[in-house]
Amino acid sequence: MARGVLWLGLVLLATLQVQVSSRSRIPAPALDTIPLQADFQDKQFQGRWYVIAIAGNSINKRRQGPVKMYSSTYRLLDNTTFSVTSLLVRNGLCDRLTRTFVQSSTPGQFTLGNINRYKGIQNYTVRVVSSSYDEFAILFFKKVFKNREYFKMTLYGRSKMVPDDLKGYFVLFVKSLGLTDNNILFFVPTGQCIDDD
Repeated sequence: MARGVLWLGLVLLATLQVQVSSRSRIPAPALDTIPLQADFQDKQFQGRWYVIAIAGNSINKRRQGPVKMYSSTYRLLDNTTFSVTSLLVRNGLCDRLTRTFVQSSTPGQFTLGNINRYKGIQNYTVRVVSSSYDEFAILFFKKVFKNREYFKMTLYGRSKMVPDDLKGYFVLFVKSLGLTDNNILFFVPTGQCIDDD
């Protein structure tokens, strides 16, 4: 009898551990712990950025494998809103995704415009962590989707290549947020689609 109860307890414990590990996700950091670009210059930030790397709590490099680079072009609509058009290759075809980022009361921090268009998204925040404006930018994205928090960091470059020390800094920074090498993707440069206007 005691052995049966012990086995039952071990089975329940193993089941609980499997459920926890399958649902575990690196928690999103609090927004106020993420640096913000001082004296953000929206006019200098606009233009085309190539996505060099991303890292996030829903990214699994082992499952995703090599991914082609994409670009995002920021166009200032007024002093507080960017239209952001991303060009990417999906299933061998060019795809275009356009969103609106509306500046919050904090320069360099944005929310997703027309959020009701995006089913299941309850909150979406974008924060410019750091930018030289002419070479690189690092952005933090945090969304709440169906009551679950997701976050990602993006390394942008004005060209398809950035210096290795910037890549190294990006890796150190995202690891300081609890992410691992498996949560970091560096993109393969491509000439397909991403240079179109």
